[in-house]
Amino acid sequence: MTTPSPPPLCCKKKTKKKKSKFACDARIFSLMKLTRRVFAFLMVLAAPVLLLSSAATKQKAPAKRWYLAYAGTYTTKTNSKGIYAFRYDGETGKLSALEVAAESPDPSFVAVHPSGKFLYAVNEAGKNSMVSAFALEAKTGKLTLLNQLPALGEDPCYISFDKTGKYTLVANYSSGNVGVFPILPDGRLGGHTALVQDGGSLGPNKERQEGPHAHWIETSPDNRFALAADLGLDEVLVYRFNAAKGTLSPNQPPFARLKAGSGPRHIAIRPGGKFVYVVSELSSTVTAFHFNAKAGTLHELQTVTTLPKDFSGRNDTAEIAVHPSGKFLYASNRGHESIAVFAIHPTKGTLTFLANVATGGKEPRHFAIDPGGNYLLAENQLSNNIVVFKIDLATGGLTPTGDVMEVPSPVDLAFFPAE
Repeated sequence: MTTPSPPPLCCKKKTKKKKSKFACDARIFSLMKLTRRVFAFLMVLAAPVLLLSSAATKQKAPAKRWYLAYAGTYTTKTNSKGIYAFRYDGETGKLSALEVAAESPDPSFVAVHPSGKFLYAVNEAGKNSMVSAFALEAKTGKLTLLNQLPALGEDPCYISFDKTGKYTLVANYSSGNVGVFPILPDGRLGGHTALVQDGGSLGPNKERQEGPHAHWIETSPDNRFALAADLGLDEVLVYRFNAAKGTLSPNQPPFARLKAGSGPRHIAIRPGGKFVYVVSELSSTVTAFHFNAKAGTLHELQTVTTLPKDFSGRNDTAEIAVHPSGKFLYASNRGHESIAVFAIHPTKGTLTFLANVATGGKEPRHFAIDPGGNYLLAENQLSNNIVVFKIDLATGGLTPTGDVMEVPSPVDLAFFPAE
């Protein structure tokens, strides 16, 4: 004999044996409808609170807008006094003048430390060349000299940091050597930990390649190697970098050679570190390399011109940069007075020429893409100005915004978040 199932809990005490099961089900359905109505009402009340909470969350992490921008200059035979500081609006691309941040002789390249507490500069002065360390005051933009050390070479033209921020790397152009200086806890520079003289076969240009000319040095994304461009040797030198000791030792093979007479000047590394691009001053070209991060070796992929086919005048390329998106590459032409724009193939890393855009001045020795990737600022050394361009994030195209900042002999620009 089968035992009947017990009635639902809602009907157990009040339902007689002969009462219909459907009456109890109806009461359950009615209770469920009431519950849904109450829940809906509570959700209506809570909606404004949820919206306010979402807005508050968005306000807590705004996009960076305000930056300090520091311009390195040449002071010899110019009206410049040293390093200049500006307020930069990352939304509009506008620069507003502050004042001279620090008086310093020929600070041709400056770099803001990742901590934002210090700025470092090289001072080009032949045999009296120096490397300078400054304390950075974020509220005022002012720089206070901490110490100076001999560059241990003639005419330093580039300074960078290793990926730990514990060392500066310096390229000395006229003497053709590279050095490493430790950064002490208080921001001062310590005695050098590495000094390497470039050497090898010289290029065929007897006027410009009479000796080695180190022009650029930075560490690889994983900090295991240091790459250095030498204009006199037509080589990109590769060193193994010891981040614990700050030392350099030749990699095997120790360099990648470019076409004779190229004169490699600066290097740009695509995000991810797989592709490296070298701009050559003497040949007005960009060479794309595949970089083997494990072995520290470079394999040439392609070389392209930075100039229009019908151009025949004097030209020296200068700066090169990859857009933060990794989609576009830019290189400056001094003579043609333009920025060459290239598209980067997403997987092959090769370049496709897109356009030459006039810089609105003479001798664009340097340009900088702002941290947000929205604007490019071209520094025209001989016309004493910085011209702002809006970057089309879809096409890589450059459009002048109409904003021009007058600066005496600008040759480098470095950003620092002021917020």
